[in-house]
Amino acid sequence: MSATVQTTRDWLLTERPGSRLQARLGRAYNSWQRFSSNRLAVIGLGIILLLLFVAAFADALSPYSPVIGDLRGSRLMPANAEHWLGTDDQGRDILSRIIHGSRLTLYVVILVAIIAAPIGLLVGTVAGYAGGWTDAVLMRITDIFLAFPKLILALAFVAALGPGIENAVLAIAITSWPPYARIARAETMTVRNSDYIAAVRLMGASPMRIVLRHIMPLCISSLIVRVTLDMAGIILTAAGLGFLGLGAQPPLPEWGAMIASGRRFILDQWWVAAAPGAAILIVSLGFNLLGDGLRDALDPRGGDQ
Repeated sequence: MSATVQTTRDWLLTERPGSRLQARLGRAYNSWQRFSSNRLAVIGLGIILLLLFVAAFADALSPYSPVIGDLRGSRLMPANAEHWLGTDDQGRDILSRIIHGSRLTLYVVILVAIIAAPIGLLVGTVAGYAGGWTDAVLMRITDIFLAFPKLILALAFVAALGPGIENAVLAIAITSWPPYARIARAETMTVRNSDYIAAVRLMGASPMRIVLRHIMPLCISSLIVRVTLDMAGIILTAAGLGFLGLGAQPPLPEWGAMIASGRRFILDQWWVAAAPGAAILIVSLGFNLLGDGLRDALDPRGGDQ
């Protein structure tokens, strides 16, 4: 068994791969080695995997309904054997609401990443490769968005679109793409005059094909790292909108809205606001640790250290 593992490892780490697949698997194996050597990054990955598991099996894991409570007999109860994290002012089980709220958190961060990252990647690569007035116009638009604090700009968009989880996702996505455009532009400007791109250009490839097929893939690793690191900020922005009543609307178990409803009881029934706040803290920490680990693992200048 050990001989087979050693042979597979040698095949992955060979300096002369026999195919593109072998080369890609070798790079992935090197990246995983660098990532797994970072204990904090592995902890962050474990937190995110736990979040995915809880969200996927929320119906089976939650002991009570997240929206229906016992207002007469279970209002504002502290942690006990029946309600591990206590209940809120509507008699609803806080643990069940946090478990189901993980779905809303993933819904927000995934949709924002799907919307904002491609927009930033396209804007940045086009601006960096085209240069001239195209670069100037696209980057000035980017600067306008960067000039406003993200939460303030998101509040303005949500106020115009109306409260709701879908409008909150759209507002956060609109305010999240400019940093990705900056990163993609910087990466594009470092490779647009390289011999590799010049050879592709001499082969007759169009500018759009060069951008889509040859430059964008080179920017993916840096973009993945930045998106992962931004997940914590996205969660906090979504929670802030929910806290202000502009995100998910009651009775949805959104963590920011849960904190808002619990702030009235913060002195006596502190667990109502503390439990969702702790959930936001743990998940944000997990994304930050994961992002740091991915940055070290995917850094092309990191070598095999």
